Amino acid sequence: MNVPMLDLKEQFAAIREDVIEAIIPILDAQQCVNGPAVAELESAVAEFCGTQAAVGLSSGTDALLASLMALDIGPGDEVITTPFTFFGTAGSIWRTGATPVFVDIDPVTFNIDPAKIGGAVTENTKAIMPVHLYGQMADMDPILKIAQMYGLAVIEDAAQSIGAAYNGAKACSMGTVGCLSFYPTKNLGGVGDGGMVVTNDTDLAEKIRKLRQHGETTRYHHKYVGGNFRLDTIQAATLVIKLKHLDSWAAGRAANAAIYDKILGEVSEVITPVIADGCDSVYNQYVIRAERRDELQKHLMDNNVGCGIYYPLGLHEQECFASLGHSHEDFPETERAAEQVLALPIYPELTDEQVTFAAETIRAFYA
Repeated sequence: MNVPMLDLKEQFAAIREDVIEAIIPILDAQQCVNGPAVAELESAVAEFCGTQAAVGLSSGTDALLASLMALDIGPGDEVITTPFTFFGTAGSIWRTGATPVFVDIDPVTFNIDPAKIGGAVTENTKAIMPVHLYGQMADMDPILKIAQMYGLAVIEDAAQSIGAAYNGAKACSMGTVGCLSFYPTKNLGGVGDGGMVVTNDTDLAEKIRKLRQHGETTRYHHKYVGGNFRLDTIQAATLVIKLKHLDSWAAGRAANAAIYDKILGEVSEVITPVIADGCDSVYNQYVIRAERRDELQKHLMDNNVGCGIYYPLGLHEQECFASLGHSHEDFPETERAAEQVLALPIYPELTDEQVTFAAETIRAFYA
């Protein structure tokens, strides 16, 4: 049996005619950038997340960058975040001239540990950027309490977690801003790059709208130095269609996770994902901790079961951040996770038989 890590063709086949029907008029009208579908998507995502505004952007990383720029974060400022995440999180901070300040993760959820954030705050701290990793939101109540105490902005990196919830609140609805990615592999993925900033601050949303168009207020008049962060209309039109299926796709991922939980719960060498009380995960990834992880990965690949390591190296050890002066031992939970995590196929189009085969292949390895 073959169990791919991800097969986007299956998802597209189910909505192919709807997508083509939406895209052809855009091509005929040549409304290629910021066309009507962008505003339609912004309205739909804001409603889905329970917020007042949303701004379509060119990628999830650009959503983070534009949010930092809109909050006037730059040289001399610090932003607290996690070292166990995709590069774009810290990279966007660095690109503004600000300094990413890393805080270790909770070993249970892999998200930033709120208990360690307060000790990292200095007079230069301007924001906290928690990442809702793998589809589960970070522990937001204590994070927001710290932010309020010190007057800090909170930028939710929800690139992997659209639709996730924390005590009933949706991802992107709790912080100053929330940032989404529509990269094709995400739960809500386009046919190329795309992203969005979601917020209840309508003034900040309007500033980001200007920043995405080089800071232009009226034609060729620029109040800010922004960037070319616009969302293509074809991406927006595709995402409008996909958004209608997002809840059912999330339910499919959760059903697959339940199969893994049942079978792998009997394997002592594996720790299955732990969903914190009050949290609803959307399982962008199903990530286990595994003994002899690298050997297990080879075994799975040899048996035609896709898998991946997210992430093999903490950001504090990336060569480009060497000037921050961190050592290998600075963030022990991040180091331990990087040595143990393994993501298994979880996409909703998988059959029960495929998921069961993947889980049984793991059980056979340890047996």
